[in-house]
Amino acid sequence: AQGCSALWVLRFLTGRRAILRLRVRNMALCAPRVRSIVTLGLSGFFMNLTNSLVQVVCNATLQAYGGDLYVGVMTIINSLREVFFMPVQGLSNGAQPVTGYNYGAGQYSRVRRSIRFSVAVTVAYAAAFWAVAMLFPGMLIRVFNNEPEVVEAGIPALRIYFCLFIPMSLQMAGQGVFVGLGRSKQAIFFSLLRKAVINAPLTVILPIWIGTTGVFTAEAVSQLIGGLACILTMYFTVYRPLGSLPDQPLERV
Repeated sequence: AQGCSALWVLRFLTGRRAILRLRVRNMALCAPRVRSIVTLGLSGFFMNLTNSLVQVVCNATLQAYGGDLYVGVMTIINSLREVFFMPVQGLSNGAQPVTGYNYGAGQYSRVRRSIRFSVAVTVAYAAAFWAVAMLFPGMLIRVFNNEPEVVEAGIPALRIYFCLFIPMSLQMAGQGVFVGLGRSKQAIFFSLLRKAVINAPLTVILPIWIGTTGVFTAEAVSQLIGGLACILTMYFTVYRPLGSLPDQPLERV
């Protein structure tokens, strides 16, 4: 499937319909450009890496405190997270070219509008999923497993895990702005903050006092702190300062 997808993309990018075609003579590497691309890409890399590492910690902790039942519950929750998280990533990634293009063109009012739009749409989608997860957790779990003990254990776990899904969507929107504007340091920092700095330690510490509930609570706490820290930083360092900058005149070619 990945091979077919890659061939389709290459065919499009080398065909007549592409505005900028891929050509071998233009594939020479430029060190400063490669460095910029790599540093911006590290945000997504660290997010996926820390997600995987935290998942290892979660499974090990749940195995110790709850056994195979809760490892299975976490597997279901992670599957739901991946499915419903993809549109949030898509919205964030789709807004980045618009944000970056207008920032480079000096159209700061458009940048602010794109930020407002991406944040509003992301939060609206997250709120819709949050409502479904809070109201119909059993229905979501039964898509994967109908065993009564799994459903019974999974309903409260799912509600705790996703109870602060909306603040987490704010982190994705904020990180998308940082990446779109080329601010790799902030993007990487918030990728590491939520999972590596907050989630992983709490996943180990909280179960000492509250058992398996602590694993799911650790995720909720990291969503709240990470999401608010990212969106507030973006607001005070990007969105608000751009409001005081006049738009540059557009050049006609």
